[in-house]
Amino acid sequence: MAETVLHPQRTPRRRTPSPPNPRPGGLLRGLLRTARPKQWVKNVLVVAAPAAAGRLLTAGTLTELALVFALFTACAAAVYLVNDARDAEADRAHPVKRHRPVAAGQVPVPVAYAAGGALAVLAPLLAARLTTPALALLLTAYVGMQLAYCVRLKHVLVVDLAVVTTGFLMRAAAGGLALGIPLSRWFLITTGFGALFMVSAKRYSEAVQMAGKAGATRALLTEYTTGYLRFVWQLAAGVAVLGYCLWALEEGGPPHTGLLPWRQLSVVAFVLAVLRYAVFADRGTAGEPEEVVLGDRALALIGLVWLALYGLAVAHW
Repeated sequence: MAETVLHPQRTPRRRTPSPPNPRPGGLLRGLLRTARPKQWVKNVLVVAAPAAAGRLLTAGTLTELALVFALFTACAAAVYLVNDARDAEADRAHPVKRHRPVAAGQVPVPVAYAAGGALAVLAPLLAARLTTPALALLLTAYVGMQLAYCVRLKHVLVVDLAVVTTGFLMRAAAGGLALGIPLSRWFLITTGFGALFMVSAKRYSEAVQMAGKAGATRALLTEYTTGYLRFVWQLAAGVAVLGYCLWALEEGGPPHTGLLPWRQLSVVAFVLAVLRYAVFADRGTAGEPEEVVLGDRALALIGLVWLALYGLAVAHW
């Protein structure tokens, strides 16, 4: 009887999937995706200062603000491109970020660096030529601060919150600097602490969702405690409300001649908006601010009511 020789079972070799063949325009689409078009809505904040000063509908203002919006969007896109190029290797090991165009190979790392560097240089130069030196300096500071954040500052406790908050504040101040509008202390306090409220609420939500899990999307989430982040967003919300109330109740300027005290009434809508947003923060579901606002009908409605009351107050109706 012939002896049967048993060969050891071979384990099939895992084949590394090859990158898909690039389609026409794939590089441009990848660059556009890396520039985060969904995040561009944040740059609408450039209208905040002109709107607060009642200058939004004056001649030439909208054209100037459209230019400021485009320049700030270019600066933000530059930061995203450089950030994704720098983090490409780490993003490939992340279950979600590995689909980013640079990490997935759709946009080569050198191309991302080159495009980001070009935008970072050109946007402030165009601002200096087409707008005011103050705006050019602000855009330069924004790019420098955000690049420092990508390289180092995002790993420093508390400083990371301050940098992201300052980015929102710079957006809100950009329109005023471009049009030569003085920025009031109440505008800066309310905008700054309102931004800190949303930023820290987002961090808190991330920390709650990642509690007890490995692979946090932000390294600092393992160093922050949820109790500390809760304290930060509660403190920021309180200061933002206080600053807004002081603006609304402040006497000065021309006497009130409108039908109703719109400034004081807008406090109700502002406080309701903060309280509604805090519901999502408390649940640990406060993600991107624009997604929270646009994703909740009640919050969006409160925001529209506040916007109407605020507009009536600024117009002195």
